[in-house]
Amino acid sequence: MPDARRAGAHGQDPRAPAAAAYHRLGRSESRRCHPERGDRGVKKRYLVLASGEVFEGLAFGAEGEGLGELVFTTNMCGYPETLTDPSYAGQIILQTFPLIGNYGMIPEDYEGECLARGYVVREACDFPSNFRCQGTLDAFLKERGVPGIMGVDTREITRILREEGVTNALICNEVPTDLSRVRAYAVRGAVAAASVKAPEEASCKRERFRVALIDYGAKHNIVRELNKRGCHVTVLPHDTPAGEVLLGGYDGAMLSNGPGDPADNAFEIAQIREIMGRLPVFGICLGHQLMALAQGGTTVKLKYGHRGANQPVRDLLGERTLITSQNHGYAVETDGVPGVLRFVNANDGTFEGVDYPALNAFSVQFHPEACAGPQDTEGLFDRFIAMMGGNAYADA
Repeated sequence: MPDARRAGAHGQDPRAPAAAAYHRLGRSESRRCHPERGDRGVKKRYLVLASGEVFEGLAFGAEGEGLGELVFTTNMCGYPETLTDPSYAGQIILQTFPLIGNYGMIPEDYEGECLARGYVVREACDFPSNFRCQGTLDAFLKERGVPGIMGVDTREITRILREEGVTNALICNEVPTDLSRVRAYAVRGAVAAASVKAPEEASCKRERFRVALIDYGAKHNIVRELNKRGCHVTVLPHDTPAGEVLLGGYDGAMLSNGPGDPADNAFEIAQIREIMGRLPVFGICLGHQLMALAQGGTTVKLKYGHRGANQPVRDLLGERTLITSQNHGYAVETDGVPGVLRFVNANDGTFEGVDYPALNAFSVQFHPEACAGPQDTEGLFDRFIAMMGGNAYADA
C-alpha cells in the first residue's frame, strides 16, 4: 500500500517549500500500473498543488510541465470525449475513475481539440482492447504535448478539491521551491483559443433550417445533433458581430459551451444582447451563462464545479428529474435574470436552466448533446427546432 501521508497537510504553513514531503509510490504499485516495464525506464513525476502539497507518481504522456487549474470529473467512461472537450482549456483534468485508457483512443469520438494542460489518473492502461481503437492514451497525450501523471492517490486529491475547492497545480519532473507562478496562474483568453478562426459549414441531407452556431469552444456533437434534425450549421467565430448573424439568413442561433470565466467575455455578451429577441436562441453551458449576463444576470464560481455524466437536474415545469452530463465551474445566480427558472441541480440547488419566453430563447447549464453520457435531455434540440417552426415539440 502506498504511504497515505501527503505534503502540506492541514496545519502546515502553505508557504513552506513544496519539497518538504510528498506522497511516495511503492515499487509494487509501479509494476501494477505498467507490468511490462517493472521499475526500469519509468520516470518519476510530481503533481504540486498551489498550497504546497506534493504527490509523487509516474510520468506518462508528453515531456515537460503542465500548469493549470486542477479539476476533477466523475465520468466512468468517455475519456476520449473528455480530453477533447474544449471547455477544459487551461485546466488539468483528474479522473476519479481508477482505470483510464482501457479501450484506447477513437478519433471518431473526439469532440474537438485537446486544450487541457495536464492529465491525472490512478492507473493508465497500456494495452487497450477495442475494435475501434486507433492508438493508446499515452500516445495521444504525447502527440498533443499534454503531460500526464499516474499512480497518485486520485481519491485523496479529489477529497482535497471537494473540501478546499479547485486549485492551481503543476505537473513537473522536479519539485520547485517557489510556487508563486503556480498560485498566480489564471485561465485567460480560453474562448479565443477554443473557437474557430473562420466560419465553417456543416451540411446535412434534407436541410430545413440554417443555424448559426457561435463557437466559444463547441463540441462536435452539438453539430451532429443539429444535422440529424435537418439543420445546416454555420459555425461562427466567438467574436462574430451581431449584425453578421442577424443579416446572415439564419433561422436560429445556437450559443455553444466553452471554457473560462463567463464574465471575461464582454464583447460576446454585448453581441448576444443584440441577437436575443430577434432570432430564436438556444444556449448551452457557457452559452447559457453568457445569455444570463446579457440579460442583467450575474455568475459565480463554484467551489469545485459540476463535472461528470451523472448530475441529477429537476425540471420545475415538467415535474421530473433528469440525469445530465455537465462540465462547468461557474453558475448563474438565480437573482436578477428576467426569465423563468426551468431547471435546478438536485444536489446543490444551483441554477441549471432558464426560459426567456418573451425573447423566444432558452438556455441550459448541462449538455443535452452529451456523448458519452445520458440522453435524457436530447429533446431540447427538438424544442429549438420547434422554435424555428419545425415541429410540435415547442413546449418539450
